[in-house]
Amino acid sequence: MRKLQYTFKTDTLFKMLFVQNQDLLRKLVAVLLRIPLESIQEFVVRNPEIAPEMLGEKFCRLDINMIVNNQRIDLEVQVANEGDYPERVMYYWAREFSSSLAAGQSYSTLPRTIVISIIDFNLFSCAEFYSFFQPLEATRHTLLSDKMGFQFFELTKLPEDINEKDSLLLWLSLFKANTEEELEKIRAMEVPEMEQAINAYYTITASPEFREIERLRAKARHDEAQALHHAEQKAISKRNIEFAKAMIADGEPIDKIVRYTGLTKKEIEALA
Repeated sequence: MRKLQYTFKTDTLFKMLFVQNQDLLRKLVAVLLRIPLESIQEFVVRNPEIAPEMLGEKFCRLDINMIVNNQRIDLEVQVANEGDYPERVMYYWAREFSSSLAAGQSYSTLPRTIVISIIDFNLFSCAEFYSFFQPLEATRHTLLSDKMGFQFFELTKLPEDINEKDSLLLWLSLFKANTEEELEKIRAMEVPEMEQAINAYYTITASPEFREIERLRAKARHDEAQALHHAEQKAISKRNIEFAKAMIADGEPIDKIVRYTGLTKKEIEALA
């Protein structure tokens, strides 16, 4: 199988593809929110640009933030489970929800805010690939407010068999695909929006703009790794020097200090 160099989960590709093809984004959002496409009257992407400073930040996330029928929708794609994802999406929600209240406005005007997460790892101990959370009373399960919502789509739990009539699974299968054969299998179903999305994928990945962005992101990752390595080496060296000083103060022989700290005889003699 020919592994894809970039997938729909690649954050720069994800953002460029759907911002440049907002008709596709609208269709994707309608399917994820489970609403009719024709019901979307207001659709605005609030952060269409990839800011230059983002390209130099290894841990920067690239989301798509939208207004859909007066709702705030934040679409996230997350590949790695770093152990704090529920807390992160709650933070994203809180920041988005609180920032939408203008001075002098009533709290009742706060918009419904939903964070949609397409994730490539198991987050919940259930068989279902879709989970939706809202604030409920613990025993009566009464809804406190519909203005808070968290949707999770776990790609690792998708069924193997997918047909052309299941729009949700088709879209999620695009994000799950890691090989050219998987993309072509979806294309062979001859679903117009899938063909459009795959064509857009190949157009974006071949573009000089995308290639340059990926080069800068790769350089940022390399620079970050180098900086972390140097910081770790400096910390180890400092720790060994302090250890050596303590051993010198205890009257330990130089040969033993060399074995325990990795410092040279010359370095230890200088400390002494």
